[in-house]
Amino acid sequence: MLSTFLFAQLAPPEQVGWLSRKLLGVTLTSAEWVLWLLVILSVLSIALMLERAVYFSTHRLPDSEALALKLARGEFEAVRAAIQGRKGMEAAVIREGLASTAQGADTVEEVIASTVARERPQYERYLSFLGTLGNNAPFIGLFGTVLGIIKAFHDLGTANVKGAAIQETVMAGISEALVATAVGLAVAIPAVVAFNVFNRQLKTLTSRTNALGHALVASLRAERPKSSAGEGH
Repeated sequence: MLSTFLFAQLAPPEQVGWLSRKLLGVTLTSAEWVLWLLVILSVLSIALMLERAVYFSTHRLPDSEALALKLARGEFEAVRAAIQGRKGMEAAVIREGLASTAQGADTVEEVIASTVARERPQYERYLSFLGTLGNNAPFIGLFGTVLGIIKAFHDLGTANVKGAAIQETVMAGISEALVATAVGLAVAIPAVVAFNVFNRQLKTLTSRTNALGHALVASLRAERPKSSAGEGH
């Protein structure tokens, strides 16, 4: 497609079709607006990275392993005190699970699954934007580069220069156009890294939450046989 545009630029005006002239009129614009678009997307992605980093750090339990052991031992009051004022998926699962212990282990298990399904989207927020930006920013930069190259060859065809001046005109235009590709990569790489890091943290957090839920349910099911045995005796 690029070669078609370049051929149309160098061809005599009478050999250029109507559609080609219209498309060239659209594409013969500066690629600077593409750079501004990439800069805006970069600022937005950095803001979202910082927001997600703060959210993940403030919505987790640093001592979930110790709390899982206490739940398995049936120390429910100590766990309630430990999660007082805490936010996040882990604290919500423990809080709502403990509030449903009187209804039995099966009910607690359903409550835990419902709480995880409700809390997880809060952690996934904006991650799709980072993933989409990481995948498509290089193509936006490439689009700017193509526009710049088309304009450079158009300027070459209309400029009345010869010899070394031709090379200077073309090289200056192409080097300026390639900046868009470099900026696109600079925007995409941090977005991809952040997307992978946050996804990994979310998987770890979900695993820890499930471990807390299993510890609570196991403790409740272990207490039931003891209660049944005491009643029979």
